[in-house]
Amino acid sequence: MITKITGKLVAVDMASVTLASEPFEYEVLVPEFVRRQVQASVGKAVSFHTIHYLDGDPTRGKMSPRLVGFSNHVEREFFELFCSVDGVGVKKALRAMVRPVQEVAHQIEQQDVKGLSALPGIGPATAERIVAKLRRKVPKFALLITGADGESPAASRDVATETFEVLMQLGHSESQARKLIEKALAEKKSYKDVDSLVQAVYKIAHQEG
Repeated sequence: MITKITGKLVAVDMASVTLASEPFEYEVLVPEFVRRQVQASVGKAVSFHTIHYLDGDPTRGKMSPRLVGFSNHVEREFFELFCSVDGVGVKKALRAMVRPVQEVAHQIEQQDVKGLSALPGIGPATAERIVAKLRRKVPKFALLITGADGESPAASRDVATETFEVLMQLGHSESQARKLIEKALAEKKSYKDVDSLVQAVYKIAHQEG
């Protein structure tokens, strides 16, 4: 199972990228939002967190290995959740994910069936199934606020996500954890690790309490 690959970005096409990792070149399928993130990095070393799956018709014995790539493990985790909905799957998810993870997660959390239906290949019936299955699973993805460089302006995706998990373990509800983190990120300070973001969260909570 290939879960991460690093190499020189050789080319970016509409639905895939070519990555040179000596002595091989790999085709990595990417959703549109990932393609936009990496299109300016041709010729540079990049890493993709990947899903490895078999594509084809098993009844005919024609199965081909495929890689789907993401900029970080949080995006990969969300994509796998999205694929788990009945009637979606990898191919439809690849086509549908034209918006950043946090935007799609926010639509799911808000039960915005109309907005989800506007994603390519996702009609009203599928959008309703997505909301029904994932609504309670996406708050940590919806809290991710990205800047122009694709990262949160105050903390990396990993730091924000791990802090969310810590607050949940400490007894906060999903909505409380999300709101506390968003208030800390709104301070525009830089949080390099989970400890610094947790401290900021509780400082704000104490001031408001």
